Amino acid sequence: MSQDATNSFSKLNLNPAASEWKPSFQAKAFVPSFAPAPAAAPVAAPAPVAAPVPVAAPAPAPVAAPAPAAAPAKTVKLPESKPAPAPAKPVETPKKTASPAPKAKVAAPPKPVEPEVEDVDDVVVADLYGKEHINVVFMGHVDAGKSTMGGNILYLTGMVDKRTLEKYEKEAKEAGRESWYLSWALDTNTEERAKGKTVETGRAYFETDKRRYTILDAPGHKNFVPSMIQGASQADIGVLVISARKGEFETGFDRGGQTREHAMLAKTSGIGKLVVAINKMDDPTVNWDKARYDEIVTKLSPFLKASGYNPKTDVHFMPLSGFSGANIKDCDRKVCPYYTGPSLLEFLDNYTPNDRKINAPLMIPLSEKYKDMGTIVVGKIEAGHIKKGQSVLLMPNKQATEVTAIYNEVGEEIDNAMCGDNIRMRLKGVEEEEVMPGFVLCSKKNPVRTTTVFEAQLAILDHKNIICAGYTAVLHLHAAAEEISISALLHLIDKKTGKKTRKPPQFVKQGQKVIARIETAGPICIETFEKLPQLGRFTLRDEGKTVAIGKVTKILEASP
Repeated sequence: MSQDATNSFSKLNLNPAASEWKPSFQAKAFVPSFAPAPAAAPVAAPAPVAAPVPVAAPAPAPVAAPAPAAAPAKTVKLPESKPAPAPAKPVETPKKTASPAPKAKVAAPPKPVEPEVEDVDDVVVADLYGKEHINVVFMGHVDAGKSTMGGNILYLTGMVDKRTLEKYEKEAKEAGRESWYLSWALDTNTEERAKGKTVETGRAYFETDKRRYTILDAPGHKNFVPSMIQGASQADIGVLVISARKGEFETGFDRGGQTREHAMLAKTSGIGKLVVAINKMDDPTVNWDKARYDEIVTKLSPFLKASGYNPKTDVHFMPLSGFSGANIKDCDRKVCPYYTGPSLLEFLDNYTPNDRKINAPLMIPLSEKYKDMGTIVVGKIEAGHIKKGQSVLLMPNKQATEVTAIYNEVGEEIDNAMCGDNIRMRLKGVEEEEVMPGFVLCSKKNPVRTTTVFEAQLAILDHKNIICAGYTAVLHLHAAAEEISISALLHLIDKKTGKKTRKPPQFVKQGQKVIARIETAGPICIETFEKLPQLGRFTLRDEGKTVAIGKVTKILEASP
């Protein structure tokens, strides 16, 4: 009977002890009032061992009394907790070894963030886009041999086969234009072939072991200068073709000749490096004469220096023959022993283009458009990179569209294109009538600025009369051509000091620099020269000649 009582008593003792010991950890004064409490005394022996663990005070001793309640489980843990410090050292070592692993995992996540920023490094560029692409513009006076030289380059690099060239030669002979057959590779228009004059900027593509090239064959006639400006604005490097034939060089270089205007427009269009190709050196009137070559170099150098080129670093003179191909692909030292430099293609291969803004916001000024199973637009990527299926914004219309296909120079469909490439794109949801040359495709996050009013620094080059507020001209900016009027002359700029006058001038004349406010007939896509030079430099033309060149200094909000 007494044993049953003690059993039931012990059960009673266990349950309250378990429930009350855990939550009321600080109930130090709890002492059971049962008679058999001393029976716990033998088990209380481990209490002194437990006492040192909480170094607190004598209080833990009585607290240890309830410990027998949790007897088997808790008393076993208490003694083990003391030797725990010794194994703690080995426990720490796995923690240390484990710690680098999470660090490596933490370092890994930032890498996938890069594609969100859409950054592209050199390795990706080489892998995705292959060889570097360069745009070369051929310019110069009419009949200097630009198209013939371009056609010969296509033949020498294998882009035009011999059979095609023989066909052109036969057709040219029948038309009485035997020496023009090479130019027919670029002048595909019947009008251009009949007159022997390039009307629109021709495009052709060739490739060397190092690079891919697009030839922009600019027209030389003064009537087609706007088309030449459009071609030059897309080029990375310019080839100024000079005819060495007696009388032809003088005609092109004299006042009113296109050699002067083209060199100046090339600088304005952002072409920093110029190759002066002295062509027709194989002509019977020249016959590779060094004296004639030196005469042309001597006359051209001061003019190019005045146009803004440094003759020592920015200009490279070379004698060659576009018709025979001498010094184009390989140097012919037999006929031209005095020239020791590289051939034209060698020079282009070793030329280092300007730093390209691959990771900048996308900007593609459009130069052409046509219909072919949808709307196709043509342009050079001035900044950023583009991929198939990308959503873009067409400015200044603010029209969202998608690039459904990208084509390279040869007409092959590609998935990606980068800054510097001349490409054709098929746009979704845009009609051909809604696009005009001069429009810009840009990223939605960073659209190009559009305005009808801006301030610019002008340099007046060629104008007989004075220019006052209200003067009208045609503005050529990248691929855009827009009618403008000078609404106000703000400051004259001193040529020597570069300081502005406080008082606005009444008029400006040839040779002066001025800051003026310009208003356009319609909205145009524009950026300041400091931010993006390709969209911030322009020329003003009037009455068939270039009146002024300028750069955008401030974009103003158009008044409502």
